[in-house]
Amino acid sequence: MSEPSYPAPRDPADLGFEAIVYEKAPPRATITLNRPEVLNAFDFRMLREIARAAEDASWDDAIRVVVVTGAGRAFCVGADLKAWSRDYLGKPDEYWKWFGAFKDAHDKLREIGKPTLARINGLCVGGGNELQMACDLSVIVSDAYIRHVGPQHGSVPAGGATQWLPIMVGERRAREIILLCEEIPAAKAEEWGLVNRCVPAAELDATVDELVEKLAAKLPQTVRYTKQQLNFWRDLAWHETVNHARDWLALSMATDEPKAAVEKFLESKE
Repeated sequence: MSEPSYPAPRDPADLGFEAIVYEKAPPRATITLNRPEVLNAFDFRMLREIARAAEDASWDDAIRVVVVTGAGRAFCVGADLKAWSRDYLGKPDEYWKWFGAFKDAHDKLREIGKPTLARINGLCVGGGNELQMACDLSVIVSDAYIRHVGPQHGSVPAGGATQWLPIMVGERRAREIILLCEEIPAAKAEEWGLVNRCVPAAELDATVDELVEKLAAKLPQTVRYTKQQLNFWRDLAWHETVNHARDWLALSMATDEPKAAVEKFLESKE
């Protein structure tokens, strides 16, 4: 795929994506994380494809709303720890590059200039929760849960969680979610303000459709600037911390703690 010479949208079929499915049915575009065999865990390719799809949607004036969801029984469980073990543990410079792709995906999605809606169809763990928090609104299926596990796996959840959870759910609840690493059932996530709606699986698509219709009916230019204003506190927290986190987390890959934690996790899955 060659680089575009003008910010013109493309047919999704021309973009050659492998780790996501990108569909456009104006006024909606849908980004589906498509690695169900690993519960839609991020790898480098997926992160790059999310960024490119978000960029394309931002250029398409026919698209008013972007929905992010997952294939299979998970929304997203964050980083692919098996790939981490192989490619990044003990390799700080390589991890630094990976985190750059993670940051780019977040920035492209958050700065897309149109409403984004997370359709949380199942497990939502770690970076998966950070991804849904990067969206404007979210709907979660009632039998799912949200969880952070970074302190158990040797990774500070500074790709959105440490920055945005205090804003969304308050200081004490943010610390509870991150430090205890316990499951937050969907109903509690709604009660705490971590998601907008919690619905049974049979109502998930209808609820998403309803919200897409309402969002798409608003004035796009006005919505774009409204979103920019609403992003102030998220952006402030993100930009003041994320590059420091990128460097610190990269250096931590050279230490024993994450190596031992990831190896223990992978052994438990064998």
